Amino acid sequence: MTQIEGLLPDLDVLRKDFPILARTLAGEQPLVYLDSANTSQKPQVVIDTMVDHLERHNANIARAMHQLGAESTAAFEEARDKVARFVNAPSRDEVIFTKNASEALNLVANTLAWPGEHQVGPGDEVVITEMEHHSNIVPWQLLTERTGATLRWFGLTDDGHLDLDGIDDLITERTKVVSLTWVSNMLGTVNPVAQIARRAKQVGALVVVDASQAVPQLPVDVTALAEAGVDLLAFTGHKVVGPTGIGVLWGRTEVLDALPPFLGGGEMIETVSMERSTYAGIPHKFEAGTPPIVEAVGLGAAVDYLGHVGMEAIHRHEQALTAHALEGLQTVPGLTVLGPLDAAERGGAISFEIAGVHPHDVATVLDTRGIAVRAGHHCAKPAHARFGVQSSTRMSSYLYTTPAEIDALVDGLEYTRSYFGLG
Repeated sequence: MTQIEGLLPDLDVLRKDFPILARTLAGEQPLVYLDSANTSQKPQVVIDTMVDHLERHNANIARAMHQLGAESTAAFEEARDKVARFVNAPSRDEVIFTKNASEALNLVANTLAWPGEHQVGPGDEVVITEMEHHSNIVPWQLLTERTGATLRWFGLTDDGHLDLDGIDDLITERTKVVSLTWVSNMLGTVNPVAQIARRAKQVGALVVVDASQAVPQLPVDVTALAEAGVDLLAFTGHKVVGPTGIGVLWGRTEVLDALPPFLGGGEMIETVSMERSTYAGIPHKFEAGTPPIVEAVGLGAAVDYLGHVGMEAIHRHEQALTAHALEGLQTVPGLTVLGPLDAAERGGAISFEIAGVHPHDVATVLDTRGIAVRAGHHCAKPAHARFGVQSSTRMSSYLYTTPAEIDALVDGLEYTRSYFGLG
């Protein structure tokens, strides 16, 4: 294995925790999985934990008085405790389970349309950025369309950073909400969340962070983020070696208490009569109906696993691999990386284009060599439009990625160029 400073120790041993990585594809080619920004692979402990719950403890939570119901409820709530510890939340009640990060962001945007302390209305402004995932664009478009508020956004510099030169003119006394990604899923850019949050707090705006790409690869401390001015933060389970179907919304207690319910139904109520209903406190106020129980249990096992490896160590590993990838990609003729070229300024997702080859063709040829990457607009069409491209190819590493896999990608891209007669 290529020796690179910062890689996780015993990487070959760690990879054995992920059974899918032993697969071969495309005529017995070893799987080279470089699509972790899309979804991460799952360690055996997460798989086993979910199977054990379904085989031995399966029951609905908070309703049944029998032993299975008590066991299932305890496992579900223990998962909340684990997530709270993982992100250093001041209170477990600040952790809301949703079905994904998109639902978490929609929860916030939808509740802000209703009367209350944080209601958005005519004359108010919502500020986002041009590099957002569609999940952090469309909910705010819907909110402003419904309420008569105005949507504004940070533009991007040519090297893929937020253009902060006009921050004081963009975030003003009219700003009611600032919502931004911490780490771009397309450009890889790590944004100065604390700096922007502090400016937002000067004008009394609510600050929402999409941390879907940050939580998998950065140490996250929501207590420290709250001190900087962040009010709410969303992420998804399937990118942190957990299952699909589970997401998290963390919010400051005072903010969550002030927001109205998002969905109505069982478990989110205090009392119900035919005339009116009253609502449970947080977190249950935002968790109507039967929740994703086994998915939450799996997420608890996933964050335990990441905590055991160590998020600081995972971050160093990601930065080392990203630097290695940037170096290798820039040796491929005709290849242009979109976003920052300094690994210290970005996460592990790297989007690029190859002159003369459509991204879908790049991904298809790589797939014949067992290399999995993503091609398309990555749910970030405005960011692609900013750089004048319709789509791109994206590689993304994670804690189980090796330098040899990055080298296989670079070799595969050279092969792709020759396949299309470009070299």
